[in-house]
Amino acid sequence: MPETDLADAAIEWFDANARDLPWRAPGTSAWAVLVSEIMLQQTPVARVLPAYEAWLARWPEPAALAADTPAEAIRMWGRLGYPRRAMRLHECAVAIVARHGGEVPADLDALLALPGVGAYTARAVAAFAYGQRQPVVDTNVRRFVARASRGKADAGPTTTPADLADTEALLPVEPARAARASAAFMELGAVVCTARSPRCADCPVVDACGWRAEGRPMPTGPTRRPQQYAGTDRQVRGLLLAVLRESHDPVPAGALDVVWADAVQRDRALRSLLDDGLVSPAGEGLYTLAGEA
Repeated sequence: MPETDLADAAIEWFDANARDLPWRAPGTSAWAVLVSEIMLQQTPVARVLPAYEAWLARWPEPAALAADTPAEAIRMWGRLGYPRRAMRLHECAVAIVARHGGEVPADLDALLALPGVGAYTARAVAAFAYGQRQPVVDTNVRRFVARASRGKADAGPTTTPADLADTEALLPVEPARAARASAAFMELGAVVCTARSPRCADCPVVDACGWRAEGRPMPTGPTRRPQQYAGTDRQVRGLLLAVLRESHDPVPAGALDVVWADAVQRDRALRSLLDDGLVSPAGEGLYTLAGEA
């Protein structure tokens, strides 16, 4: 199957089978796309949906968030996980207001210059918000392209220039259709061409898939184990933040001490929150969320 036919087949499948997600709705703003992409990093769609809707109901544009405090961004983030993303979104909103008059830029370099916006997120916003021809390459796209184009089980642990080039080579020339293909590749990787149990019978490009032609060889590298949460510093950080989110006044250290019995681990987690700028000291033995008014 020629590369353009592969994209056409993926788009046709996507048009009929794509999940109905709010950030895909016609007329979705670039700000809403940016919020969704940052929230979706390392977080399942089901957990993101309520947080995304609540966030945009409160801050429907960058200026609204920029006018609020970082503490409110952290508080609103709730238990979505990886709360530094809330700080980055706040910093991003401030930068968008200061540099771009409150409008999310369409230029790739300008997107890359925003705080917390990396190569994937910048290209995703350029493609999905502005209909540009950009290789949008996340883990799911890398796996789909590696299998379909190169006959490999996966594409390795990190995104490389070759991954971008391989994906771009599959995109139609017309920008809007290329953006649609990028969304289709991502959806196929997320729900059909999955890591552990690929549904090859449901794949629209199965007859052209190099991985299937090679007999679906297994990955040759080490298997990535799921990240543990229970008992980790991440869990302790979350418990400490939960106490601070509930209060708009400085919280005494004693109120934080009760959330975790291991004092050494608890202190380490608190120091990491301070180092990350998520928590600020507010006097002797008192703490607040960063930027608490």
